[in-house]
Amino acid sequence: MNQARADFQTSRLFLVSTLTLFTAGLSFSLRSGIITTIESDYLRAIDPAGSGVLAGQLLGITFTGFAITLFLGSSFLDKIGMGRGLILSASSFVIGTGLAIAAPSFAGESIYTWLWCGFLLSGLGWGFMEATVNPLVTALYPDDKIHRLNVVHAWWPAGIIVGGLIEVGAGALGWGWQTRFGIVIVPAVIAILLCAGTRFPRTERATLGVSMGDMFREIFRQPMFLVWWLCMFLTAASELAPGQWIDLTLTRTVGMRGIWLLIYVSGMMFVLRHFAGPIAHRISTTAMLWGSAVLATLGLLALAQVDSPATGIAAATVWGLGVCFFWPTMLANVSERFPRGGEFFIGLMGVAGALAIQMVLPALGGIFDQAKIELAGGEAAYLALEGEPLAEILRSAAATSFQTLAILPALLIVIFGVLFAIDRKHKTQAQRDEALG
Repeated sequence: MNQARADFQTSRLFLVSTLTLFTAGLSFSLRSGIITTIESDYLRAIDPAGSGVLAGQLLGITFTGFAITLFLGSSFLDKIGMGRGLILSASSFVIGTGLAIAAPSFAGESIYTWLWCGFLLSGLGWGFMEATVNPLVTALYPDDKIHRLNVVHAWWPAGIIVGGLIEVGAGALGWGWQTRFGIVIVPAVIAILLCAGTRFPRTERATLGVSMGDMFREIFRQPMFLVWWLCMFLTAASELAPGQWIDLTLTRTVGMRGIWLLIYVSGMMFVLRHFAGPIAHRISTTAMLWGSAVLATLGLLALAQVDSPATGIAAATVWGLGVCFFWPTMLANVSERFPRGGEFFIGLMGVAGALAIQMVLPALGGIFDQAKIELAGGEAAYLALEGEPLAEILRSAAATSFQTLAILPALLIVIFGVLFAIDRKHKTQAQRDEALG
């Protein structure tokens, strides 16, 4: 293959990668927006006192699907093929979105079942995407992983921005939630068409000559990977759980749709992720992650106190700066530290993130529900509330949920601090050995 053809092929593959990430971000954003309507129109009728838990379960099941396909897809990606992985991703988004849209055609609790299935399939699509795109980018750019993974993952917040604007704009025009959510199908179909006839490379691990057996055995040879796996669990919860929770909770707190804060933070991410490589090379990856954990903790604590658009934007800025680089930098960091772990290790990192959200979102819903009932003085008293008294209870319950969530990045401050000290010690020792040698 000549150089021009190779460059064209690489550019096309990178375009497909950005489009599938955009589709996943779009679906994530629209789910975050429509869950408010779903909770009020359907879930309250099913369980008035536990609608928050039901909403959290719907959002959380997406992450379960994400974890399932991410684990299986990452384990056998070289057998499945990257092209098929992306086609499966886009197809799952098409079918899952269609099932969720069809849910109101059914009666009673069947609505919840169909929504659950639709959100699950959307999660499966997200998992196939994550299992494929990250190893694809590392295979295309083996010497520039941190920068390229951050750039391709910039299109995740780009999808969130577009989804948020659709949610707000189309909602103002009177479009129903089904119409708004159905827009996810458009980029998913385009992604399927782009994959047709495109040649995909093998994974970096396979190119290096590492067998699948050796790849799986690396989990026993690299105990430090488990530390980074735990860190991924916490970073994902600090980033994605608040992202899904913002519109449902902060809309009642800041005096405007919470989705605007998500759009704003996503815009920050889209821009800043293009500069992740130079930042990491200047201050080191672990130092960047430690600073991110500090800002994420402060941001979540601030989100618990917001009471106006101005304070909401200020708090979201701090939180957004904190979580901006978490996901792609963690993936690139593990790929660089444990190259023989290949796509399996990258996939396991994503699984950690998915499991974190699947566990955290329903827990957040439970904290929110428990707080609102306790603040009201009991379930009967809560159900009797209306108007401003009800709004005040819900604002206080939202604050409680964000304060509790801030514990997770606070733990990361300690862990990343220790990892930074270890890396610095190893670097100093290597420099001494080099000087002596």
